[in-house]
Amino acid sequence: MGNAMTEPYRQPGGEDTGSRKAEHIRICLEEQVESRSSGGAGFDRYRFEHEALPELDWQEVDLSASWLGRKLKAPLLVSSMTGGTDEAGRINRGLAEAAQARGWAIGLGSMRAAWEKPELAASFEIRRDAPDVPIIANVGAVQLNYGLDADACRRLVELAEADALVLHLNALQEVFQPEGDTNFRGLLRLIETVCRSSGVPVGVKEVGWGLSAATAERLADAGAAFIDCAGAGGTSWSQVERHRARSRLHAEAADAFADWGIPTAECVPAIRLRLPQATLIASGGLRSGVDAAKAIALGADLAGFGRLLLPDAASGGDAARNISARMEQIEFELRTAMFASGSGTLRELAQGDKLKPVRL
Repeated sequence: MGNAMTEPYRQPGGEDTGSRKAEHIRICLEEQVESRSSGGAGFDRYRFEHEALPELDWQEVDLSASWLGRKLKAPLLVSSMTGGTDEAGRINRGLAEAAQARGWAIGLGSMRAAWEKPELAASFEIRRDAPDVPIIANVGAVQLNYGLDADACRRLVELAEADALVLHLNALQEVFQPEGDTNFRGLLRLIETVCRSSGVPVGVKEVGWGLSAATAERLADAGAAFIDCAGAGGTSWSQVERHRARSRLHAEAADAFADWGIPTAECVPAIRLRLPQATLIASGGLRSGVDAAKAIALGADLAGFGRLLLPDAASGGDAARNISARMEQIEFELRTAMFASGSGTLRELAQGDKLKPVRL
């Protein structure tokens, strides 16, 4: 990625939520928006100790898991990405079909668009395409300071026929977003209200800069049923918003935050140590099934993949088949990492003694 100071300033397009979502899709597909965090998501800092004699049949390595009362064929999640436009609806339906076929959980992108304009709700209605897997509705926590309330959250869950709701935290993105909502004061109390009154499990996630163990504990104490650390190392939303900046000041300042955040591989063990019983999702910069295996060995219950799946999801044609093929590769890599480390089950993988820090 070039430095913002040398790249031409480009005026963004429309200002409504739907137009913004369309821009986000385009930018994520066409621009270099990955975090420049040294070491990426941090998984390269770990290696599995190879087991030359695993005493396992590769075919019988068990990836199965359960979450939110539904069975999963693998401990994997399609991370929240998009919604609110016709294209986003096509992407979500392709992702949902593939998630159903492969037995993954799936998170929806921010449903703020459906809250603001009910006519955009169809892009989030994927239960027909994914009848058996967990679906997670999603909205920005900061919107609780801008008119969204617990009743509206319940309606979004009902609209998506979702098994759970996640409230996402994106403070840094909101600063750089031209339409950003930056009042994060008092949110913990409002998050607690939603967690205690929603009627479904409510989790909290970051969007790519990570959650510290201390913040995760505050959220768990407030009633969060699950935590998605969404650490640094993958998509940097300050870099996405840099491409939409209305002023040179914001474009150049955004570039100063290209390496900001807590890498995913640091978030996971820190949160697990602080919250031994929490349901923990690792997302942010995972690029393979080996990364997923490392995340689980570090303490995650599920591993989430987002932008890695987006090009296939936006490919047109038989997108679901393309996505499913990518998912199959991730599962193959996960199963093989388990096999080659002598782990026949996820429980054995999570014992923690199979993953070693790389000596620098």
